[in-house]
Amino acid sequence: GVKRGGHVAVLMLNRPEYVFAIHALARLGAVLVPLNTRLTETELRWQADHADCTVVLCSKETEAQAMPLFPRRKIPGTMPAEPEDTTAPSTKGHFFERRVLLSVDEPTKPVVKALAVVEPVALPVRNFKLSAMQSIVFTSGTMGYPKGVMLTFENLFWSATASAARLGSLPDDRWLLCMPLYHVGGMSIVFRCCLYGTAVVLMEKFETEQVNKVLETDGVTLASFVPTMLKRLLDVRRGDAPRSLRAVLLGGAAASPDLLAQAFAAGWLLAVTYGLTEACSQVATMGVGEARGKAGSVGKPLMFTEVRIVGGQAGSLHSEGEIVVRGPGVMRGYYRNEEATDLALREGWLWTGDVGYLDAEGDLWIVDRRGDLIVTGGENVAPTEVERVLLAFPGVREACVVGVTDAEWCQRVVAVIVGEVDREALIRHCRGHLAGYKIPREVRFVDALPQTASGKVKRGEVRRGLEVEGGCV
Repeated sequence: GVKRGGHVAVLMLNRPEYVFAIHALARLGAVLVPLNTRLTETELRWQADHADCTVVLCSKETEAQAMPLFPRRKIPGTMPAEPEDTTAPSTKGHFFERRVLLSVDEPTKPVVKALAVVEPVALPVRNFKLSAMQSIVFTSGTMGYPKGVMLTFENLFWSATASAARLGSLPDDRWLLCMPLYHVGGMSIVFRCCLYGTAVVLMEKFETEQVNKVLETDGVTLASFVPTMLKRLLDVRRGDAPRSLRAVLLGGAAASPDLLAQAFAAGWLLAVTYGLTEACSQVATMGVGEARGKAGSVGKPLMFTEVRIVGGQAGSLHSEGEIVVRGPGVMRGYYRNEEATDLALREGWLWTGDVGYLDAEGDLWIVDRRGDLIVTGGENVAPTEVERVLLAFPGVREACVVGVTDAEWCQRVVAVIVGEVDREALIRHCRGHLAGYKIPREVRFVDALPQTASGKVKRGEVRRGLEVEGGCV
């Protein structure tokens, strides 16, 4: 019953059927809505309702998660929120009398239909417009309520073309895909390989030992990792990079100088990248191996993509400001969220909310997320800058810096660390690299930091935990 223009939620782990679904929905002219399998029932229901999904495709691993998405009666598509919360995108007035649940496996619940028994329908060969919507991909929600990013076939085509121009594309390339397909970083690999006729080496998820084995035995030439993944691989390999691997696209979070140095010393060929869902993955990417001499930079904007820095000192290099992007990879907008769309898309440019600068060679440097800025004693502190210094100290494996409410300073800088280090020695190290107001006033040690499925630290969750601990409001 899926028709052209229909919205289909896919709730599955990485598996071949997920890739089939991506192509099948494109063939039908339907819109893919990939759902994060790590979300709660409430979050999943809200996203499926907000995106107007009439069909949910699941598997045996996710059938139980999909069940609450099947309405037993008319239900409003609203997400429970705090009574005073007026910031959530409204879904009032949207009702679903019927939503079909399909499984690529043999279902265990009677309300779930097996995809195998659905009568196939012959489709005529037809062209589709590049401007047609291909997917609604929800952002991670690290900064607040998730927003449904509308991506078109045009976005994906030009993004794949520009990525290939930067990384190169060889007939025998084999791209390891262990990123979740429900994130643009995973889905975009499918389109890159489809466009250039190269192979995808698909893994259900990232498991260090298994990925390491595949890198050694499956002839992988390209891979996409976040820094956490690369760090774990370096820890288990304790040797040179895989011989067949010609490039690793490294993004999703800032990589520490120490991690980059370790990887380069072991012979890993890194292409450090910066991107966001709203720009269909990549915006700027270092050429393979070029990051060795410019650790911290994400390289030049990709082909067809323009980057400007707004709010810095006009005409001055290294002047920090908001990163704005223009090009064919920029999203159509946020689904059913005109206010957020109007804020993000202005005068033909995507306003990212990220802070950075361009150097004399035209390479982009990311300083921080604007929404994470800490204001202490009237001074602005970029958490990423402090984290970079902390991560350079031996023994610090992960770091998250946040601003916690303070009666005297408005906010005080607090560092949450994963690792075994001497607190006083760490502060002395900071004094040698940071202005006094940027040095953490508190250092907390934890076993692990909360992360999104794409490997980004949930800074807001860390901050809220500290506020509650300290009795702050």
